Amino acid sequence: ETLAKSSGGTVVKQNRDEASPYAAMQMAEEVAENVQAQGIEGVHVRVRGPGGNQQQNPGPGAQATIRALARAGLEIGRIEDVTPIPHDGTRGPKNAGF
Repeated sequence: ETLAKSSGGTVVKQNRDEASPYAAMQMAEEVAENVQAQGIEGVHVRVRGPGGNQQQNPGPGAQATIRALARAGLEIGRIEDVTPIPHDGTRGPKNAGF
């Protein structure tokens, strides 16, 4: 169940900074405040990369987010990777040429 949520666009002004580790840290602090106000002490983290035909690993902010959540005083339960994996989907962009 999702209790708090934040995105890069809500914490930084420039579009180019939305996917940065700094924005991820700011988001995590915002979420931690929100969750602790609800009386929750521990969280499970679900990390998601772009998936599909794009890269399978999460972006540069994933590690910064988890570290910031732990530093904010939340106990991290389990870290789960929920990147969508295609089971024989469409042809990849690198193989599409003739």
